[in-house]
Amino acid sequence: MVSAVFHSPLEANVPLSSPATVSVVAPAKAAAVAVPAPVQTVPRKPLDLRAFWMRVLPPLAGFGLLLLVWELIAMNSTTGFPSPLVTAKQALAVFADPFYSKGPNDQGVGWNVLSSLQRVALGFGLAALVGIPAGFAIGRFEFLARMFNPLISLLRPVSPLAWLPIGLLVFKGANPAAIWTIFICSIWPMVINTAVGVQRVPSDYMNVAKVLNLSEWKILTKILFPAVLPYMLTGVRLAVGTAWLVIVAAEMLTGGVGIGFWVWDEWNNLNVANIIIAIFVIGVVGLALEFALIKIATAFTFEEVKS
Repeated sequence: MVSAVFHSPLEANVPLSSPATVSVVAPAKAAAVAVPAPVQTVPRKPLDLRAFWMRVLPPLAGFGLLLLVWELIAMNSTTGFPSPLVTAKQALAVFADPFYSKGPNDQGVGWNVLSSLQRVALGFGLAALVGIPAGFAIGRFEFLARMFNPLISLLRPVSPLAWLPIGLLVFKGANPAAIWTIFICSIWPMVINTAVGVQRVPSDYMNVAKVLNLSEWKILTKILFPAVLPYMLTGVRLAVGTAWLVIVAAEMLTGGVGIGFWVWDEWNNLNVANIIIAIFVIGVVGLALEFALIKIATAFTFEEVKS
């Protein structure tokens, strides 16, 4: 009676108590599990040698041309202009101990670079604290724009070193005067770029803010700041470059510890090789600052993808 009751055609072929059920069904399940999924391999792109050499050869050719011209000048110089090899040997001696200190006027190149960067950071930081809010205010309110635009147009073209005597007179010290010079020269790019960014915010955004009756703080934080951020970072990048240029000239006149003073001191000692080394150090540090700020600006800049 038990073997006559079935629920499906498959069960009608094999009794419930038959061992053939295990021997037939189990291998089918095992076979289903044992079949591996096909592995998809991504084809490797062939190396584009032309693109690689186009990225490598032009910079090498440029540096090679520089060394060639440098060597020709040194060979034809009657004043003992150092050759690239002599300068390289001197650079090894300079960078062997960049942080030595034998008094306030005799310190390694590392301490001089750090002192210059500290002055740049202070002057630039003060300029950012003043310039960025001022740029938002000038771009936001037409009255302030008409009020300050003539002053900015008048003061911005003034040479950086023209502000140094004013700083020496007011602050009675070389270090505050150098920071003041950096401040007054690096504030203009941040003010101008921030104001331009605010003025270029689409009018639709501001109309929506009026419809929603947003407060001025909400407009600043939710609408203006995200839209103006790329312009603001561009102004910051230009300001840092200006500050690094100004500090070298300011330190050459004010003295103390700094890369500009180091250049002037080596000139007084007629050590031209160290002056050339300082030029390369100034260029490398400026390039590093520029590269870092470009990366930051790229991270916060969103471009529209075109189909």
